[in-house]
Amino acid sequence: MLRRLPPLNALKAFEAAGRHASFTRAAAELRVTHGAVSRHIQTLEAWLGVQLFERHNRRVVLTEAGSSYLSEIGAALDRIALATMRQVERGRPRLLRVNALATFTLRWLIPRLSGFQVANPTIEVRLTTSNVPLSSLVEPFDVAIRGGPDVRPGHIGQPFLSEKRIPVCSPTLLQRLPLEEPRQLRNHTLLHAATLPQVWPQWLHAAGLPDLEPQASVTLEHFYLTLQAALDGLGVAMGPERLIAEDVAAGRLTCPFVGPALPARSYYTYVPELRAEDPSVRAFCDWLVETARH
Repeated sequence: MLRRLPPLNALKAFEAAGRHASFTRAAAELRVTHGAVSRHIQTLEAWLGVQLFERHNRRVVLTEAGSSYLSEIGAALDRIALATMRQVERGRPRLLRVNALATFTLRWLIPRLSGFQVANPTIEVRLTTSNVPLSSLVEPFDVAIRGGPDVRPGHIGQPFLSEKRIPVCSPTLLQRLPLEEPRQLRNHTLLHAATLPQVWPQWLHAAGLPDLEPQASVTLEHFYLTLQAALDGLGVAMGPERLIAEDVAAGRLTCPFVGPALPARSYYTYVPELRAEDPSVRAFCDWLVETARH
């Protein structure tokens, strides 16, 4: 069936002018001149054979015919816009905003993230790092990765990876300085993270050596820097067991002691309640759980 449709630009001008009750505001919204809107309305009125607006000095008022037509046209344009948006979204990657702890991101997430992208090519991950609590995080996110369990109002938390911490160092360091028992740490340099200053004191207390004084101490800004320093043979760091597993397996790091292992907070995903049913969010959280099993 052949559809008899008026010019689309005339319909857009009429809908905007009717919604604003102003040719001037319609022109500003459509980024055209006041005269262009006026001409479009005149064209549409001539095409329909009815008057759509009553013109007064500095304002316009919809006629009864104009008001009736606007209610139909507005709904139709909304449906067109929605259908267009859905079609455009089908052709572009869905954006997933992930904010994660810096050390976790560098040591665990990034080395595995290609697996998620291969399995989910239509999801574009925008990954940022931060160690601040979620209550202080300004930027919006769909998934945040932090330690837990914590109660976060308005968010759903789910654990996916347990963790504990143990001393680690480079095998080359042990070739220079033996480290067969914890007491020998007095001959070594201990690597501290400014963001986690109590980790070494807690471990030494658990090992029964609360008063041990190392040969030297080096404090670095972030936890991941202490791990890099350990890889480079600078000293002994407290390593998150799950985050260093590949380095230990490859022989880049070694764990000189059997124990003790210091309990650490598990890694949790925190998702805003309004985003919990989003397919991209569910896919990413499910992937984290599955990947952590291996």
